[in-house]
Amino acid sequence: MTTTISVAGLFLALFLLVYLAFKGHSVIIIAPIVAMVAVIFSAGFDSHLMANYTEVYMTGFANYARNYFPLYLFGAVFAKLMEVSGYADAISHLIASRLGKERAILAVVLCCAVLTYGGVSLFVVTFVVLPIAISLFRAADIPKRLIPGSIALGAFTFTMTALPGSPQVQNTIPMTYFGTDAFAAPVLGIIAAIMMFTLGMIWLNYRAKKAK
Repeated sequence: MTTTISVAGLFLALFLLVYLAFKGHSVIIIAPIVAMVAVIFSAGFDSHLMANYTEVYMTGFANYARNYFPLYLFGAVFAKLMEVSGYADAISHLIASRLGKERAILAVVLCCAVLTYGGVSLFVVTFVVLPIAISLFRAADIPKRLIPGSIALGAFTFTMTALPGSPQVQNTIPMTYFGTDAFAAPVLGIIAAIMMFTLGMIWLNYRAKKAK
């Protein structure tokens, strides 16, 4: 029963975090609040609430920041340099112009994949590729509601976690726990990447044809 309540509290905390962030509230403010919700559900009102909050949550947060802050910092700096210099935009336009509007979905997916696998933060990639995706989808007469899925397929799937050597933090952080490098399990990663890309493209093209 206690485990069920703890899991329910975790999902509630995640829901509140996403909902409040979507409403425009600062994550710096709402993160400690939703963490308190998770602590209440996991520890209960009768336990040492503040002790759990300070000794468990804050200790874990401090350790996480100490271990991975440089990784996030230099990744964000590199992404900003790519954005300000115009390199990210130039790469996206080059791929889009070569493939053309007939392959708009593929162009968006590849733009995101090249940028994220090249080290640009996937959050920056989203904002860089979005205007190009809107233009391509409009020219190809594809509904704009398929843009999030196309960007997600290129940025948030195989280049983020599956392809060997991905510089994204989702691939580099587990190295500490498993004692591996960024190129661990290359065969399995490539197979998973091919499956993600193929099935994702089949589904997106199917939805586009059905919409037309």
